[in-house]
Amino acid sequence: MVAPIFFGILAAGCRSLQPSIVFTKVPAAGEGSPYRLDAIEGRVTGGKSGQQIVLFAKAGVWWVQPLSAQPFTAVRPDSTWSNLTHPGTEYAALLVASGFVPPVTTQDLPHAGGAVIAVSTVKGAGYPAAPPPRKVLRFSGYDWDVRSQPSDRGGRPNSYDLSNAWTDAEGFLHLHAVQQGDNWIGAEVSLTHSLGQGLYLFTVRDVSHLDPAAAMTLCTWDDLGTDQHHREVDIEVSRWGDPASKNAQYVVQPFDEPANVVRFEAPAGPLTYSFHWEPGRVSFKTVRDSRLVAAHEFTSGVPSPGGELVKINLYVFPKSQIPARRPSEVIVEKFEYLP
Repeated sequence: MVAPIFFGILAAGCRSLQPSIVFTKVPAAGEGSPYRLDAIEGRVTGGKSGQQIVLFAKAGVWWVQPLSAQPFTAVRPDSTWSNLTHPGTEYAALLVASGFVPPVTTQDLPHAGGAVIAVSTVKGAGYPAAPPPRKVLRFSGYDWDVRSQPSDRGGRPNSYDLSNAWTDAEGFLHLHAVQQGDNWIGAEVSLTHSLGQGLYLFTVRDVSHLDPAAAMTLCTWDDLGTDQHHREVDIEVSRWGDPASKNAQYVVQPFDEPANVVRFEAPAGPLTYSFHWEPGRVSFKTVRDSRLVAAHEFTSGVPSPGGELVKINLYVFPKSQIPARRPSEVIVEKFEYLP
């Protein structure tokens, strides 16, 4: 009788060891902010080698964390895990098998089953944490927020610093991308309110000196507009790490559709870049001293207006095959908007 009793106890023990996730450090509750990141930690019980954690924070909907280009959190040999997350009213951790493709946003979390091994949620702890220091620049008659938290522009995490963006005595906007240790730290400013459709113009000093791995972006972006590719319309100046490549392009997202990208060569000297956003149409133009350099009109995939903000960004392209070798600076003399 001993053997059957022992077997029954063993079987019951195996059934009880269902994989699970517990949180050991929970960030404060928050309503969502692209400018703040907090630590989140936990432990997995009953997991297997090769499984990973996918984190979400709830701010209206669930957002994958910490970045859409960095959605997986490793489980250490001691079964613990840790990462950073943007603030939310709730936080979620999914234990997933290889092959799971996390959504960038979702109204409802995936349930356990298939590649999702376990799901755990927790309310944000205590009172919302104080927001990080905010720096607002006055440029061309508008207020601009300076970014300090990472983003995934370029497909991988990029870092920013408040000190890399400022305006000079003439009112011109300066953006720097500089090296700190092994990392390149860029600069980004965002308008504090949406403007909608209309004509957007950016007068920029000579950018032909930019390192081949550096990238300047003049764009619209809507954090919540995932159904329309974040309402992203771009003018991008970069060789993307290839010195032989043309150095500029017009884009209506998604960029991986060839018809949505038009490359051109931006010559040395000051240039005015513009796009005229109308219902069903975006018309791009680049001029120098009233002489046309490049132009293109897109009539497919054009977003409708929503909560988009204008962003001006300078960073080092993280997927560059040739590492950046020197700091880069962009000087934007003027921004104009005509409805």
